[in-house]
Amino acid sequence: MKAIKPKQKHYTRLEVDELWTFVGSKANRKWLIYAYDRDSGEIVAYVWGDRSAKTANRLREKIIALGVTYDRIATDDWESFIKTFSVDAHDIGKQHTVGIEGNNCRLRHRMRRIFRKSCNFSKKLCNHYIAFKMTLNYINFASV
Repeated sequence: MKAIKPKQKHYTRLEVDELWTFVGSKANRKWLIYAYDRDSGEIVAYVWGDRSAKTANRLREKIIALGVTYDRIATDDWESFIKTFSVDAHDIGKQHTVGIEGNNCRLRHRMRRIFRKSCNFSKKLCNHYIAFKMTLNYINFASV
C-alpha cells in the first residue's frame, strides 16, 4: 500500500478539518485531522490525536516536512486551528471549508465503522488506523 504523499508540491488552497471516530465504544473518541485539496479531491496529509492545538500543529509540521506549499489555508473557527495557522494566509469560517466537509460525508458513507457500532466497528486501534489508511489511499490513488 502506498503511503499518503502529496501529488503536487504547491496547492492554491488547502482546507483543514477534524473528524471524530471511535474504537470499541463511543466514549473512546479518536480525532483525524487532515488537509484536503478541493480542486483535486486529494487528501494531502493527516494526523491522529486528540482535539488540541498540539495535534493541529503536528499536521502543519507534517505538511511542511512533506515539502508542500500553499497560497491559502481554510479552516473552521476552531480555536486550535486559528492559533496554529495564524502565520499563514488563513481563511476562517465554515463557508471556506465546504469541500472538506463534503469529503467528511464521503468518508462517513464509505466507512460505516467511523460513527456506528455495527458488525464491522473497530475493536482494536491498529485495525481502525489500517482501515482509514486503506480508504485514504483509495481516495488518492484509485484513479491513477
